[in-house]
Amino acid sequence: MVEINSSSGYRDEMAAAIGVAVMQWQDATQAYDEAVGTRLGLNVAERHCIGLLHGGPQSAGAIATATGLTPAAVTALIDRLEARGLLTRTRSLEDRRKVVIEATEATRELSARYYGAIAKEGEKVIATFSDAELATISRFVNAALDLQRAQLARLKAEGPDTPG
Repeated sequence: MVEINSSSGYRDEMAAAIGVAVMQWQDATQAYDEAVGTRLGLNVAERHCIGLLHGGPQSAGAIATATGLTPAAVTALIDRLEARGLLTRTRSLEDRRKVVIEATEATRELSARYYGAIAKEGEKVIATFSDAELATISRFVNAALDLQRAQLARLKAEGPDTPG
């Protein structure tokens, strides 16, 4: 086994190649999501909302927080998606004042149609890695996700740039 230290030229090349690959992965994912959205007639916020619901039911407030939309804009978004049969709005059983937003069976079918093959092929790719490699990949992905979220929070806290 070759040990690579932090001053290795190979390490620098690999780090740069990983950075480029991650950017290309982000671009490819975004392009695919946009193509699915175009095919289904969904805008970015609508796709984001449906993606949030993939993880389970959400409140309208949680959708507003995640999308950055105002409560009024989220209500309009929910109205549009509900009218298309892509989500349902029901009263919470625990607190009747709260509304719960859920994906419908039609949404789950569309998700399976457009993302099921990616998930299935992704499982095959993951199966090619050892447990130790998967642990490293998981550590990298989660660290990169934490970094991206922190940078987004920083950017939002700074406010808009003003032309100089």
